Amino acid sequence: MLIDSHVNLHAPQFDDDREEVIARARAAGVGIMVEISDRLSTFETTHGLAMAHSDIWCTVGVHPHEARHYEDLTPERLVELAARPRVVGIGECGLDFHYDLSPRDVQASVFRTHIEAARRTSLPLIIHTREADAEMLKILHEETAIKPFKFLMHCYTSGVELARVAAELGAWFSVSGIATFKAAEEVRAIIRDMPADRIIVETDCPYLAPDPYRGRRNEPAYVGRVLEMLANIRGWNEKDAETITNDAFFALFDRVPRT
Repeated sequence: MLIDSHVNLHAPQFDDDREEVIARARAAGVGIMVEISDRLSTFETTHGLAMAHSDIWCTVGVHPHEARHYEDLTPERLVELAARPRVVGIGECGLDFHYDLSPRDVQASVFRTHIEAARRTSLPLIIHTREADAEMLKILHEETAIKPFKFLMHCYTSGVELARVAAELGAWFSVSGIATFKAAEEVRAIIRDMPADRIIVETDCPYLAPDPYRGRRNEPAYVGRVLEMLANIRGWNEKDAETITNDAFFALFDRVPRT
């Protein structure tokens, strides 16, 4: 069974053929998909997908790009929404200093709100980080010192030091189609050193389609290509890669039953 730990099936890119995309994923052997929340204004759609499909689960959260619209977000609101059936994580949240679509201090404040919600619910936190290594390190050190929480460094493309410290703090890491890009050797080098029992795979569809689909809309059906590249990077055979990443997934997303 393949698992896609990060899909954005609520995205408008899927409006014309969403059910066909889900069917193609199943035909490709994908048995579980985690539909990721990026803003509360679309959470009903995200949650609705999980409720309508037995192989889709979901998260609740606000992407750092959207943080400017949620300055008043409280842990209580996230905890309330996380209590719904089939919600298995908090996020996607974090810091993105590449686009700076939200003020950096607002991003940090909203991120800390998500961390507190993850603590209160014991759900894993899905973290987005881009060009924000120093601030991410600071926040992770401060917040884990208050009380540890489970977290995933989603689609990891940041630096070596952040990866090292996050791993020491117990982070899981997800590998995406970026690992297949010819120019991504630095990403592959970090993947080689990730803790073997805390690596999972994702598509982040509709974005970041792996080679040979690069440039097209990404789909969950392509997650097998990501797993194939991960196996190649780590020197695993594909069956072992599937077993290792599935075990890591269920250890992180422990609300998803293992069938």
